[in-house]
Amino acid sequence: MSPRLASLSHRRSPSESPAADHTRPAVSVGLVFAICLVAANLRTSLTGVGTLLPAIERGSGLTSSWGGLLSTLPLLTFAATSPLVARASHRFGTARLLVAALGALTVGTVVRSLPSVLCLFTGTVILSAAIAFGNVLLPALIRRSMPAHRIQGISALYVTVMGVTAAVSSGISAPLSHTLPASWHTALAWGVAFTVAAFLAWLPRMRDDRPHSDRPRSDRPHSNQLQSNQPHSSTGVARSPAPWRSRLAWQVSMFMGLQSLAFYTAVAWLPSILMHRGSTSTTAGWMLFYYQLVSLTASSLLPLLTRGRHDQRWTAVGASVAVAGGFAVLASAPALSVLACTLLGLGGGACLVLALTFQSERAGSSGEAAALAGMAQSVGYLVAAAGPLLLGILHDSTGSWTLPLVVLVVLSAAMAGAGYGAGRNRLVRCSAR
Repeated sequence: MSPRLASLSHRRSPSESPAADHTRPAVSVGLVFAICLVAANLRTSLTGVGTLLPAIERGSGLTSSWGGLLSTLPLLTFAATSPLVARASHRFGTARLLVAALGALTVGTVVRSLPSVLCLFTGTVILSAAIAFGNVLLPALIRRSMPAHRIQGISALYVTVMGVTAAVSSGISAPLSHTLPASWHTALAWGVAFTVAAFLAWLPRMRDDRPHSDRPRSDRPHSNQLQSNQPHSSTGVARSPAPWRSRLAWQVSMFMGLQSLAFYTAVAWLPSILMHRGSTSTTAGWMLFYYQLVSLTASSLLPLLTRGRHDQRWTAVGASVAVAGGFAVLASAPALSVLACTLLGLGGGACLVLALTFQSERAGSSGEAAALAGMAQSVGYLVAAAGPLLLGILHDSTGSWTLPLVVLVVLSAAMAGAGYGAGRNRLVRCSAR
């Protein structure tokens, strides 16, 4: 098959998808629990920084610009690290790589909490690189291990776990900094308990980390040609290149990036916006908790509302419009911050589940899912990294939060366009090399 045909997006055949499910193993409760433990670590160490940022700046002598860089650094690290994951997973195995990443996350979290500005930034880079590995590995792991009709449900489950722990981190970080010794240093490190638990859960799975045959699903056109032309290792695992020439892959990537931009911008600046308008740091932290609580509620309900639906164009558009509405309310009616956070949470939670689901459902095999996830998260987090920094610059330039929030409304409208394309019932094809 020619590279041109291999790079085309193909429509899923609903009549054949049940047959594909028979080739999948039954859902393992232990595996789902282990996935959820990893998910509990993917935001916990990041979302508490926003509420602690004023204290960090006072305690370490950082300026607002350096504080903005501290918020942006994880996203830049995600963008730089994500493309490396698929190749490393192919070489070392998913479980081994996850164990190594969780070990690095433990080290990074501890280093970041030490009383040193150098350790603050160094630890942030280490833990962010470890989180990037988890971000990319989980969609590929779900794509390989779960029946097709379970992908969105499992994605929603781990997003819910991720949202719960992230929301708790946002809510309790400021109170912990007031009650625990060493102030914000200790508050930055409380999530290491989840990291150790996940490390211990995945450590025994290294023994069973055998390479799996990565055959394309039987509901894909030209599956025999793909299998015969796609490069395999000696262990039989297909390695797929990133689908840089696929329009659908770019739409998935941009949707991933714009929804991440909206989330991380809210996490970084929502407390500051609310405190600028008279809220205390504790109140602002709990408002950020409420936003994420609504978000995880939306992410939990979305699979129930879209069960069996492969075409998700209008779902993605509707969720993006809700995010735009939340930023618009925050800009035009500051007194309605609860309504704004509700809209942001409903739309953001749905967009996150869709973004992660697209990385699994739009791929033809687990190898292609890892390649697509690596591309989507590399491009996506590079886009997202501009958000906190751009808002800080616009706020410093205008002395107001109105223009930055209007820009977020416009970017959310662009997310609706990307979501309409990514939500099509089509599959990314990776060109054979």
